[in-house]
Amino acid sequence: MRFGTAGIRGPIGDGPDDMNVDVVVRTTAGLAAWLRERCLGGGVVVVGHDARHGSAEFAKAATEVLAGAGFSVTALPRPLPTPVTAFAVRALDAVAGVQITASHNPATDNGYKVYLSGGAQLIAPADREIEQFIDRVPALEMLPRAVVEPVGDDLTQRYIDRVASLPHGSLRGLRIALTALHGVGGDTAVAALRAAGFTDIHTVASQFDPDPDFPTVPFPNPEEPGATDAVLSLAADVKADLAIALDPDADRCALGVPTDDGWRMLRGDETGPLLGDHVLSRAKPDSLVASSVVSSRLLAKVAAARGARHAETLTGFKWLVRAGDGLVYAYEEAIGHCVDPNVVRDKDGISAAVLAADLTAGLKAQGRSLLDVLDDYAVAFGLHAGDQVSRRVHDLTEIEATMTQLRSWPPESLAGEAVTMTDLLDRRGQSRTDAVIFETEHSRIVIRPSGTEPKLKCYLEVVEPVSDHTDLPRARAAAEQRLVELREFCSEL
Repeated sequence: MRFGTAGIRGPIGDGPDDMNVDVVVRTTAGLAAWLRERCLGGGVVVVGHDARHGSAEFAKAATEVLAGAGFSVTALPRPLPTPVTAFAVRALDAVAGVQITASHNPATDNGYKVYLSGGAQLIAPADREIEQFIDRVPALEMLPRAVVEPVGDDLTQRYIDRVASLPHGSLRGLRIALTALHGVGGDTAVAALRAAGFTDIHTVASQFDPDPDFPTVPFPNPEEPGATDAVLSLAADVKADLAIALDPDADRCALGVPTDDGWRMLRGDETGPLLGDHVLSRAKPDSLVASSVVSSRLLAKVAAARGARHAETLTGFKWLVRAGDGLVYAYEEAIGHCVDPNVVRDKDGISAAVLAADLTAGLKAQGRSLLDVLDDYAVAFGLHAGDQVSRRVHDLTEIEATMTQLRSWPPESLAGEAVTMTDLLDRRGQSRTDAVIFETEHSRIVIRPSGTEPKLKCYLEVVEPVSDHTDLPRARAAAEQRLVELREFCSEL
């Protein structure tokens, strides 16, 4: 296994290509050697884990190897959300952090996520350098190991207290429906919402407690079809104002809202500008917000209208949190939001949920909703309609072949408009990321391999001008027709 998005991730099994104790021990020994070479030996390293199969055993092995290598290890006391580990790395001024998790991957997977000093995910060349140290690890039975006693709940409580301080207003008249999707975010999320003053919370009981088999959802990702059916049903039953779905390690947050036709989930590219604008409403002038190349361009327009700066980065929060000075918010369309980058330098579903509740409660008091604000954005900046088309594969060579074909024979037109192609694999002679962008006057498609799953992903966006609020139905119909044609193109890849 090789370092990819923030570390390693894959199926649990025997051998060097799967997640198992030997792979975790070897990876940890390589990480420890890399840290010592940088004169960080003896420093604090935080180790946390979720409730997946093998997570507790993997975390125990990692703590023992790090302690045996002379580091001061802070082992979190129980299965906890990934954002708590990210918080602890910064709070303790640790030299590194390790979280055992596979986030929203299927139940058969697990992973090993690495944070560097400062609390951000590792990036190149650190990943390649650590790999070299892993390759030089001696026989595993020769590695010294030491027992580490877990710490108490102080760090978790400090995290909850910080999240509870984020809301801008004092309005709390909000009813919330929440699901943890069988992950580890339920207790911490409810505690943070209650600490922030939101007490009318209803949870999906069948999905609240951690269960590594994820029995009610085939893929424990709020973006997957059917994954949020239970929380939307609960929201309708209790007449909630907001539905919240966390992924299993609670670093992602999806929002559901009531409409005239029933409840629906907001896309990440709808939630992103809403939360970004809410953060900017209290931020210093000339603050910076960021989104990735696969995300909507709406946030950039909102930021400009608010006198703020916007940066576009490569995919992944390892790049987003390094977007520049003055960063106050970053998001990616895959329902990841960083609303407090000075404290948690990664996506954080729990703090995003609290801030979303704050925004929704304030709008409710005005007789308005999140959908009303999105309508206002459409009139001011054009209707930004988007979608994602993913193709799951069993043979990764299929993805490589498709990307080669797209680069060699790009489409000449999309939705009746001429196409311009941008290849992000090589810009000015420097390798960046494996993605291509096809743009027309009103449309945009970004196509890339997933960094965490065996998928080819297509990110679609259409921008339709809107004259006023009465023009919204026409604009939605026109945008949907363009999206239909873009989906057809992607489905034939």
